Amino acid sequence: MSTKVSTKKFLLAVLAMSGAMFAAMMLTGSHAFAASTNVGDFSLPSLALNMGSGGDAKPAELVGVLKIVLLLTVLTLAPAILVMMTSFTRVVIVLSFLRQSLGAQQMPPNQVIVGLSLFLSMFIMAPTWTKIQTEAVEPYLAEKIDQKTAFANAEGPMRVFMFGQTREKDLELFLSLSKMPKPQTRDDVPTHVLIPSFIVSELNTAFQMGFMLYLPFLVIDMVVSSILMAMGMMMLPPMTISLPFKLLLFVLVDGWGLVVGSIVKSFG
Repeated sequence: MSTKVSTKKFLLAVLAMSGAMFAAMMLTGSHAFAASTNVGDFSLPSLALNMGSGGDAKPAELVGVLKIVLLLTVLTLAPAILVMMTSFTRVVIVLSFLRQSLGAQQMPPNQVIVGLSLFLSMFIMAPTWTKIQTEAVEPYLAEKIDQKTAFANAEGPMRVFMFGQTREKDLELFLSLSKMPKPQTRDDVPTHVLIPSFIVSELNTAFQMGFMLYLPFLVIDMVVSSILMAMGMMMLPPMTISLPFKLLLFVLVDGWGLVVGSIVKSFG
């Protein structure tokens, strides 16, 4: 019993230490680290947040706390940013359409669909993220640029990517809804207008690709259904007979390679 309790305490300590180290690493840019604590040959950074009285707080300390709160808020929005501001939306929708058109129920399962979409998104977004790393993250960590410049440099590559995938019709729609003057250049388009335009364009493109995926499998379903009706086997579900033929066709034409290749090339 004592061994189980000590093991549980050890795991909790390791998790707590890992969480503290991760939080410290993520908050490097805010210059809010306290003095390091030496444990043997290792130096573990620590973070101190002191909420004193309003009269004793210095403006610099208050700005540091506000930066930390803002950074934590951005971290909570990270999943939404990953889903809505990258290629993830189009990839996961197209793969979901593919599974439904095959009629294979939960094969492949949701975990595989989401995982494949995530890694394909990382592959597609790699040039953009490399540019952000080079122009924003590394200079900021080296203290060559300030935080405002780093955000501006990071925003630039993302805007270029989103502009490349946004339809003019969708952009005009949100510009008209915002009731702002017509921009002369892309730099005049606000980011809060560009993001929803990009999302709607991604949805339109994904549904168009999903429709094209449905067509060959729909033909197979119609042919099988017509044959069963001609044979008087109306009580037999056509899906039961057509599913093996759809899977066979998909494998023979190297379906996964064609679908994945088409998705990646659509961002070219």
